[in-house]
Amino acid sequence: MATSTEQSCYTVVFESASETPSTQELRSALEKGSDEVKLDTLRKIIVSTINGNAQPNLLMPIIQFVLPSRNKQLKKLLHFYWEVCPKYDENGKLKQEMILVVNAIRNDLQHPNEYIRGATLRFLQKIIKDQELLEPLVPTCRSCLEHRHSYVRKNAVFAIYSIYREFEHLIPDAPELMQTFLAAETDATCKRNAFVFLAHCAMPKAVEYVLSVYDQISGLDELLQMSIIEVIRLDCKEDSTHRSRWIRCIFELLNASSHAVKYEAATTLTMLTQNAAAVKAAASCLISLVVKESDNNVKLIVLDRVEALRSKHGHVLDALIMDVLQILSSADMEVRRKAIGIVLSMTSSRNVEEVVLFFKKQLQRTQEQDFEKAPEYRQLLIQSIHVTAIKFSEVAASVVHALMEFLGDSNNPSALDVVAFVREVVEKFPNLRATITERLIQTLSEIKSGKVFRGVLWILGEYVESADDIHRAMQEIRKVIGEIPILSSEQRLLDEAGGEDEAEGEGEDKDKDKKKADSRPRVLADGTYATESAYTSTSAARLEAVKAAAKPPLRTLILGGDFFTASVLSATLSKLVLRLSEISADQTALNGLRAEAMLIMTSLIRVGQSKFVTAPIDEDSSERILNCIQTLSELDAQPAVHEVFLKDTKSAYGRMLGAQEKRAAEKKAAETDKKVLVQVDDLLSFRQFSRKGADDAIDDDEDVGRATGSTEVQEDFISNLSRISQLTGFSDPIYAEAYVKMHGFDIMLDVLLVNQTGNTLQNLCLDFATLGDLKIVERPSVYTIAPHGFQSIKATIKVSSTETGVIFGSILWEGPSMAEACVILNDIHIDIMDYIKPAYCNEAQFRSMWTEFEWENRVNVNAPVGDPREYLKQVMKATNMSCLTPEGATSGDCDFLSANMYARSLFGEDALANLSVERIGNGTINGHVRIRSKTQGIALSLGDRITMAQKDSKPLSA
Repeated sequence: MATSTEQSCYTVVFESASETPSTQELRSALEKGSDEVKLDTLRKIIVSTINGNAQPNLLMPIIQFVLPSRNKQLKKLLHFYWEVCPKYDENGKLKQEMILVVNAIRNDLQHPNEYIRGATLRFLQKIIKDQELLEPLVPTCRSCLEHRHSYVRKNAVFAIYSIYREFEHLIPDAPELMQTFLAAETDATCKRNAFVFLAHCAMPKAVEYVLSVYDQISGLDELLQMSIIEVIRLDCKEDSTHRSRWIRCIFELLNASSHAVKYEAATTLTMLTQNAAAVKAAASCLISLVVKESDNNVKLIVLDRVEALRSKHGHVLDALIMDVLQILSSADMEVRRKAIGIVLSMTSSRNVEEVVLFFKKQLQRTQEQDFEKAPEYRQLLIQSIHVTAIKFSEVAASVVHALMEFLGDSNNPSALDVVAFVREVVEKFPNLRATITERLIQTLSEIKSGKVFRGVLWILGEYVESADDIHRAMQEIRKVIGEIPILSSEQRLLDEAGGEDEAEGEGEDKDKDKKKADSRPRVLADGTYATESAYTSTSAARLEAVKAAAKPPLRTLILGGDFFTASVLSATLSKLVLRLSEISADQTALNGLRAEAMLIMTSLIRVGQSKFVTAPIDEDSSERILNCIQTLSELDAQPAVHEVFLKDTKSAYGRMLGAQEKRAAEKKAAETDKKVLVQVDDLLSFRQFSRKGADDAIDDDEDVGRATGSTEVQEDFISNLSRISQLTGFSDPIYAEAYVKMHGFDIMLDVLLVNQTGNTLQNLCLDFATLGDLKIVERPSVYTIAPHGFQSIKATIKVSSTETGVIFGSILWEGPSMAEACVILNDIHIDIMDYIKPAYCNEAQFRSMWTEFEWENRVNVNAPVGDPREYLKQVMKATNMSCLTPEGATSGDCDFLSANMYARSLFGEDALANLSVERIGNGTINGHVRIRSKTQGIALSLGDRITMAQKDSKPLSA
């Protein structure tokens, strides 16, 4: 409000029309009502004034009947009314009634009650735009600086500050006044307020005051210390001559008792100097704050600051790594995760042994019963040790054996992380293979999980190289399988259980009539009836008892229906036998081992087809085991099979690790590399100084863009046209079209309305509604459109999740003779692709999310594309997803393709997809795409994108 005629803008408060009394009723309530009635009436008047109904006729009754009241609540509410009420007439002159108001305010500023004085001084800070109101009150405000109560003095300081900032000529000596006040003041809050005044209005005087109390700064109040730090920061921006003194002062404040002061001091110190000692002191202060602070949000904020210092100053902070490790005593997992991230970035060859030793001690502590969030923290520590050991090979040997103790951990993710770590160590460090495989062989009996078994068996099959180790591995595998053949031993146990039952029932009556009497009907799973006898029930109970008996771990998994693990076991046995055939000349031992392996494999298939397993063996696992049996039966007939089993899988894993390292190196290089837009030796071309030809035109906008470094891509006319949606027909009375623009988390609608009639359309309202997680931020106003006129209306819609939404609505207006008319608008469909971006995650994260997410959408594929890889690229383009499957795994000439894809929305939602397709003879691709997400909307929307794209024979496009 630069001039007195300008109106203030206030937030609209809901006001029911049915509850709004008339002006006469409000006047009567003000005149005759009690203080409670006056409070309620004045509150209604304030709400009405804020909503645009000023009611100037009530100004004088309020002055007459409310202003003299001594009720403190009424006085407080009056301050709100004086703030919003119209104080000027139509000519911009101050109303005469406001003289009475100014006089009342002056009386309140001299009131004996300190609360009324202080509240009135705070009110003055809200009407600082009204010079005519403030000018008579300045002397009274100055006198309040000498009041006996600190509450009045501190508000008087800020009242004078506000007046001086807007109308300096009203209090020209305010800086000197505040300097005198500051020297004589004893209250900490008042001193702080006066110092803030000097800092913003008279910086030299603020610096002078800081220098005068330089020796006492460490003992000052917390608020004043914070303000002094702010002054030091502002003064050093202008090349202060006191920089060295300020640095010493900030060093002292690092030891302040207040956490806020220590944080501000540490932050300011790194701004004042880049000296290594100063940076180290600031980082040490921040780390101690994290350890001592109880609020987890504060811990995370300060850790972000520590990470920023580390990334900027490199190895200066490496000596503080053990201090950072103390933060792991916090119970919050986010704090631990962020602290470990900082530790891993600070780890070097000089301190890696200390870091790993600390991690191992923490790992042992997680096995205690009372340790909070032990499984999650254990998994985090294992992953950290994994990263450290791969990066620093000298500690790999010392940690790999310690981690293998957790292979039998009941927390499956931790054990899987250990398997992934061991697998990578075995591949990268050949000198550790013998000891690691020996330890894995010893640990087989402790493993409980099928996933862990599969990982360990694969390692043993690939990296057990000596004949003695092969024989030891076979012995341990036999122990965890148990007696073989499995089917025969299980049947014998069932028969023994049956024999005991018969021995116990020898004295019972076995008459045939009684058997018939004991039989009863039973409803089967398909709804049909069957006769169940006592013998049937008894045999079923015996079978369940045999299944529930204690068995070796791998045998338990196989009988439980885990035939994927059984196929991995068969492949491992095949690799062990094939490797023994290459390194051993003892044909007798080789044939014995081969026969035993084939017996185990045959037993796996037989028991998978029996009643002793929870679920029958699947066709893929059965075929895989049969292939292994055939390989061992023709041991020397196919040399190429040796190559496939013994070398190809190991080399494939090596290529996968290489691809992961390459991707990580590229990501790190992209984060650290600084792009140089203009080289220092580039030629400068001043086109304004060049000779102007007939076709030379100086593009001022381009020059300004280059000078300001603007790299924003300007939208062209054609791209804007592609985003226009037609809302009504050409023959409708009103033609409407909307330009839809995505802007962050908002959708901007620019609607153009054209009145195609010869009548004036009054009270025209454009009403929108939404489906999905869309919310209309503001309702468009009511308009009047002239005959054949145009009207542009803008609307904003907030998007809260990644789901395909629909915007629909109607246009209402009043035509000739006040007749109401309506046009229904076409729907606007919001595309999900504007909010989904390609992302990357590792295989373990993908599998974890795939298992966790509950919404799945399966899309059948039948596309006229000859190459499966080409179809994969088209699907990635259509769905904005990235391919997680390494390029080497999808290369080569093959009729089958399976690949995983991943994307992430702007709202942090994950979208997973698995493509499995096959090329058939007529040049088409058949198969399916499975999409999984936490929300139904993403899964369905991505499926719709693929389905719609398949309908077009042309290549898929986004």
